[in-house]
Amino acid sequence: MNLYAVIIAAALAAEYLLHLAVDLLNLKALGTGVPAEFAGVYDPATYRRSQEYTRTRTLFGIVVSTAMLALTFGFWFAGGFNVVDVAVRGWGLPAIPTGLAFIGILALLKTLISLPFSAWSTFVIEARIGFNRTTPKTFIADLLKGMLLSVTIGGLLVAGILFLFEWAGPGAWAWCWGFGTVVALVLQFIAPVWLMPLFNKFTPLPDGPLKERILKYASEIGFPLQGIYMVNGSKRSSKSNAYFTGFGKFKRIALFDTLIARHTAPELVAVLAHEIGHYRKKHIRTGMIVSVLRMGAMLWILSMFVSHRPLFDAFFMENVSVHAGLIIFGLLFTPIEFFLSLAMHALSRKHEFEADRFAAETLGGREDLVSALKKLSADNLSNLTPHPAYVFLHYSHPPVLERIRRLSSA
Repeated sequence: MNLYAVIIAAALAAEYLLHLAVDLLNLKALGTGVPAEFAGVYDPATYRRSQEYTRTRTLFGIVVSTAMLALTFGFWFAGGFNVVDVAVRGWGLPAIPTGLAFIGILALLKTLISLPFSAWSTFVIEARIGFNRTTPKTFIADLLKGMLLSVTIGGLLVAGILFLFEWAGPGAWAWCWGFGTVVALVLQFIAPVWLMPLFNKFTPLPDGPLKERILKYASEIGFPLQGIYMVNGSKRSSKSNAYFTGFGKFKRIALFDTLIARHTAPELVAVLAHEIGHYRKKHIRTGMIVSVLRMGAMLWILSMFVSHRPLFDAFFMENVSVHAGLIIFGLLFTPIEFFLSLAMHALSRKHEFEADRFAAETLGGREDLVSALKKLSADNLSNLTPHPAYVFLHYSHPPVLERIRRLSSA
């Protein structure tokens, strides 16, 4: 058997088994009682619902990952990649449209396969627990909008990469890196203004006590605050959230309407202080730099394999091409991507602790942030006792109990 096929198949299977083992450990770690820090926030009934929610989502995730792995292996060893490649080559299109058609068909197949799982998650699991507010009309509209963005932005990016690999030869990876960096930076600026509003309505926070309190805090820490928006998150879910996005005059702080409805003004200021902490501590910029470096490393490694015949043999491909190389390399890159994701999660968790500390220091106390974190956990039915291995593998944020204890000990 082809060595690359063995390596890739083993990597996919090993990652699946590792995630399965960690999922089972996480289920075993589900608590039997409400942690002392959450007394009065999680009543026994709410805590049981949170445990059941974690259990249901975990088991569903196992079903989805098992099905996707089986379908991936089935498509691979049935020669599916070559079938699609031969079919699009038969259309007689130039190289770049042929590549876009090949990648587009595979992306469409993956979307169609994922669609029933996504619908079940939204309309059965989330509805059963009381979170879902997405209508079938909104679900379909989101799907079509996402596909349209993938075709336009994703198509532009892929077309650029295909062109550069055809035109620039051995140094193509560096040109692609530059091109990808420009696209990523442009998206950081335009996404808050033009892309995100395609899915949610962003309304400037109205004048009133909350806005006054927020502006007073921003003035006290010397932060030029503009672009505070309320997001109609309740259109899709009753869960709460807040986030900071964009750069310069395009930056936005978004507070979900569900968050505003369930928290006091001091708690909301504390949540916003945490988000400002990410900006002040340069976490957004750091994340962008790390992502760009990660992109460069991936493209450099890709350049070594994009025309490597044995790799194409592993996928039963008759023809060597850049467009097929991009897809095949994605599977070869799986082990490296796994370890990179662990490092990214660890960095993100560190940033969350730093943003918490910034909020507590600038607010002159931790009580409001701790209270907000507790309410968020109860509203979103967060698992309060995740297994450490599960946190290490999956969490971009530290467990809320750990955040509260870290704040309490500061």
